[in-house]
Amino acid sequence: MPDSIKSVKLSHVVLPLKTEISDAKVFTGRQKPMTEVNFLFCELETADGHSGVGFGYSKRAGGPAQFAHAKEIADNLIGEDPNDIDRLRVKLLWAGASVGRSGVAVQAIAAIDVALWDLKAKRAGLPLSKLIGAHRESIRCYNTSGGFLNAPLPQVLDNAKKSLESGIGGIKIKVGHPDHKIDFERLTAMRELLGDDFPLMVDANQQWDRPTAMRMCKAMEEFNLIWIEEPLDAYDYAGHAELAREIATPIATGEMLTSVAEHRKLIDMHSCDFIQPDAPRIGGITEFRKLLILAEEAGLQVAPHFSMEIHSHLAATYPLEPWVEHFDWLDPLFNEHMEIKDGRMIVSDRPGLGVTLSDQLRAWTVNTYEI
Repeated sequence: MPDSIKSVKLSHVVLPLKTEISDAKVFTGRQKPMTEVNFLFCELETADGHSGVGFGYSKRAGGPAQFAHAKEIADNLIGEDPNDIDRLRVKLLWAGASVGRSGVAVQAIAAIDVALWDLKAKRAGLPLSKLIGAHRESIRCYNTSGGFLNAPLPQVLDNAKKSLESGIGGIKIKVGHPDHKIDFERLTAMRELLGDDFPLMVDANQQWDRPTAMRMCKAMEEFNLIWIEEPLDAYDYAGHAELAREIATPIATGEMLTSVAEHRKLIDMHSCDFIQPDAPRIGGITEFRKLLILAEEAGLQVAPHFSMEIHSHLAATYPLEPWVEHFDWLDPLFNEHMEIKDGRMIVSDRPGLGVTLSDQLRAWTVNTYEI
């Protein structure tokens, strides 16, 4: 007899940030500073005693909505064979068909999908990357969390020094300040600190219009950047495509998109050189793997957004050498932490994702549902 899912536990967790952070969207008045991150955790248990854990997240609004949607559809998992991950994904999509196949609907499913993959890999006694099939056991990694626009330049430089001491392989800073001179002051200072060849990226967080983006991207070519991220609105496929054609520096985008279909349009229109999918945002590991196939066929570089505990495994399965984003924000949620050495993130060799949930996560849990 096949194994079956006997219980599902959903948890809404609110992680407070040590200091509020602001990118260009705050400086242009589109958002308020971010003070917390909402997470949806899913814990599965089977009749044969196997377990899996997965998570998704939302920055600013959306956390309670993800929890509410997952709660409505979770009963569809009881009694099902956890091996049939894609079939269960489709079943959950149909359970909430009237709210569509992107955004909150698939982000709620993502936590469940990740838990199913974690369970499957644990049952096999393999790290998730090895269950899928890995090309490498470590990935180039870069740090973002030290370079937000609200941090004064001396602090940004000090954060970069600490990242270098930790063994990080690249540094990304935020740009898109309404005063363009500030962007170039920060870039110049970072290049003086890091040297001409150390991997440096910038992220404008969608805050430029097309003429401004063209001017800024051309002006930034002298800084030898690995990429310029989200120079335009995330859904401006044509504008990103024009930049990708005209600018020598690679263009990166994709983190804000919430389905494989939206990413396919990026690929079809040649809108980026680095594609930056986010597994929790597009529906989980199942959908992320489909997107990797499309990216490989197009010869794109891949740099997944956030959630390094998930994305380190998935990046390890991509044939072309990827980058993974390092954020230490999630460290309190887990008993295990990612290791960095010689500019690379070491992929966990523990079964599944390789993480267990901490007491601090339980303390930050604001709502639970069990079936």
